[in-house]
Amino acid sequence: MRSSSGTPATIDEYVAAFPPDVRKKLSDLRATIRRAAPDAVEKISYRMPTFYQQQNLVHFAAYEHHIGFYPTPSGIAAFKNELSRYATSKGAVQFPIDEPLPLELVSRIVKFRVGENEARDSAKKKASARPTPQLHR
Repeated sequence: MRSSSGTPATIDEYVAAFPPDVRKKLSDLRATIRRAAPDAVEKISYRMPTFYQQQNLVHFAAYEHHIGFYPTPSGIAAFKNELSRYATSKGAVQFPIDEPLPLELVSRIVKFRVGENEARDSAKKKASARPTPQLHR
């Protein structure tokens, strides 16, 4: 069910709004992300399908001429060479709508992002577990 702002409430609703050929690509992309990040939570964020684990992992969205994939700037930087054939920006890549999606590459990027988020979460937990230094007077 769409909210009053026109934003889809679920990823299923988002995908259902597209023609069959685009729905197939979005469904394949979603399944690839799900396999690479089985503990991630699906949600809509920034009006896009989002996978969240400790924080946002990746977003994706369909447009007239491409599928946008948003693995954060670190995800783009880490796979810069492999993404060189696609249009990219600091935190996004555009996969042409009329070409097969590079699902194996997407899977590796998502796994990289899971590792980043887990490392960040672990570092935060270690920092919060440290005893507070006592000031001696």
